[in-house]
Amino acid sequence: MMGEELSGLGIKELGNLENRLEMSLKGVRIKKDQILIDEVKELHQKGSLANQENVQLQRKINLISKENEELRKAIEAKGRKEGSATSNCPYTITYGYDILAPISLQLSQPQPQHSEPPAKAMKLGLSCNRKNCSKSSDGDDL
Repeated sequence: MMGEELSGLGIKELGNLENRLEMSLKGVRIKKDQILIDEVKELHQKGSLANQENVQLQRKINLISKENEELRKAIEAKGRKEGSATSNCPYTITYGYDILAPISLQLSQPQPQHSEPPAKAMKLGLSCNRKNCSKSSDGDDL
């Protein structure tokens, strides 16, 4: 009812209308509270899953770091046995990153994915036949 239509109502009718409004408001508040509670539960579950995944990833990182350290020590020991003047590995591959440096991971909000394909896909590999081998990078043979 609009406010102008209330002028003809008596006290009893206004009291009944007030009670109906209060009951309707109570129902709306209960529904809103339930939706918020459900959302909070869902967010807690997602946070817990993300935390578990982070713990598993940290364990994997620690395991790989230990394996790398053991391999490095084994290579150094082999180099010393062979009478190598240096304790460094004779074969190294670097990509500008220190593989033994600590890694710090943080949670972040997911970024929107773009459906555009990259302009040119990079193709890396080594192509061999009976006569020669060639490295390819960016799809070009050298």
